[in-house]
Amino acid sequence: MTDTAGAIDYDVLVVGFGPTGAVAAGLLGGLGHRTLVIDRLTDVYDKPRAIALDHEIFRHFDNMGLTDAISPYIEPFTASEHFGVDGQLIRRIDMVAKPYPLGYTPSMVFSQPAVEAELRCHATSFSNVRVELGVELLGLVQTPDRVEACLKNSDGQHRSVTARYVVGCDGASSTVRQIADLALEDLIFDEPWLVVDVRVNEDALARLPQCSAQFCNPARPVSFLIGPKKHRRWEIMLLPGEDARQMERPDNVWKLLAPWLTPHDGELWRAASYRFHALVAAEWRNGRILIAGDAAHQQPPFIGQGMCQGLRDATNLVWKLDHVLKGVSSDSLLDSYTVERKQHVIELTGKIKAIGQSICERDAAAARRRDAQILADGGGKPLLLTRQEIIPPLRAGCLSQHEMPARGTLFPQPRIARGPTARLLDDVTGTGWRVLIDGRSDDAASMLSLCATRPDVSAAAVAPAGAGLPNALEETEGVLANWFDRHGVVAAIVRPDHYVFGTVRNASELGDLLREIELRRRDVRARQDSRSDMERIP
Repeated sequence: MTDTAGAIDYDVLVVGFGPTGAVAAGLLGGLGHRTLVIDRLTDVYDKPRAIALDHEIFRHFDNMGLTDAISPYIEPFTASEHFGVDGQLIRRIDMVAKPYPLGYTPSMVFSQPAVEAELRCHATSFSNVRVELGVELLGLVQTPDRVEACLKNSDGQHRSVTARYVVGCDGASSTVRQIADLALEDLIFDEPWLVVDVRVNEDALARLPQCSAQFCNPARPVSFLIGPKKHRRWEIMLLPGEDARQMERPDNVWKLLAPWLTPHDGELWRAASYRFHALVAAEWRNGRILIAGDAAHQQPPFIGQGMCQGLRDATNLVWKLDHVLKGVSSDSLLDSYTVERKQHVIELTGKIKAIGQSICERDAAAARRRDAQILADGGGKPLLLTRQEIIPPLRAGCLSQHEMPARGTLFPQPRIARGPTARLLDDVTGTGWRVLIDGRSDDAASMLSLCATRPDVSAAAVAPAGAGLPNALEETEGVLANWFDRHGVVAAIVRPDHYVFGTVRNASELGDLLREIELRRRDVRARQDSRSDMERIP
């Protein structure tokens, strides 16, 4: 793209090539946008940091064509059992039962260095994506149609590049966030912890817990996670007076691990002290500069959602940038990014904080009251939760303006019969704006006809085998039929990131919902035309 002021080098500059930046770059590359990615580091960090991901994120990986590349480094997440003051089981957090709503194991663990390397490899596979490592961002200057970035190359030379938008995925100490003057809000959580990763010897694995665990012991709370293969992680709360750097020393680490392992039982992979924070940026956008991942938020790790949140940022933002860059929407669509993601982060962080504060209770009497209350909430038995019910929907943003069932939730992904095998819905319908219709509905045929007049959305009817329209896609497990029945709707409009824009109960309501999207786009085009006219005025 060019304009009267000269060519713009890139559509998007992505600062930071960790998981969030790599996914953003890969998505932008797949959509055809000229993208520059920079990172001041030259390689993937070789120690594990994030350890958990979920089915929403894996769905995007699958959409990107990454399943075969990353699957060797991923395993199902075991249930997390919480033990009280006296060692009794008080709570169990597991994943939802089969048939899985998105078609994948709902909760997973992974090896970050290997998966991150595959994410980078995918991003660099696009000819329109350029990656420059060992390059540091020094400054950003915005003009009405671009951002000029001052960079320092690995040889110390300074240069400038221009991009239509900049996305800062450059971590908790984000340079992009600081340059854009995007302040952080404190969500009030600050605890010192030691994170220890061990490659455990085969003969010692059987002596360790066979589920992930939270030891809610007021003397010293500890989390235990089962990673892929022989990887095990302990997150150990540091006590008042303990020096974080001293506690990282191998001799002190092995003392803390003594209830479970000796130094002969495995290889110490990493020991790093952290302060578990709860922070969120007040705004995630300043003009053409946006932030994502740890640059925009930090949260305690108690249900393993830190990296997932960053990748939700990327998948939310990129389809909106795509619409803006292609002229489908004005850049006012990008305002919905902060609206949607900030509220989601705040709500999920609140739930994580509540779990974390429960785990971190240091007063023995209060901890016993906690144990009794959790057991009471479970009817006298250990309370059972799923990780999936903890994740909130979107509450506002690029959603229908009308309240309706399932609006802002993730749309399910059933398995669709294809001869002797089955394929997942996204593989059959694609991942753009979609209308998914209950093929059992009396209105199914008329709704399909209505959608046929809209080339900007795809449409498909889905029903269990033999239960709907003759040309309906046949789902094999009833996942979508149950979803339609549960919400009392017959169709849903689904966004490119798989969130439900809105649902309807009949063909008339579907027409209204399609018009709502069209009115939004017409308003966008009117604003674009008005802006273009102003730019032409001498």
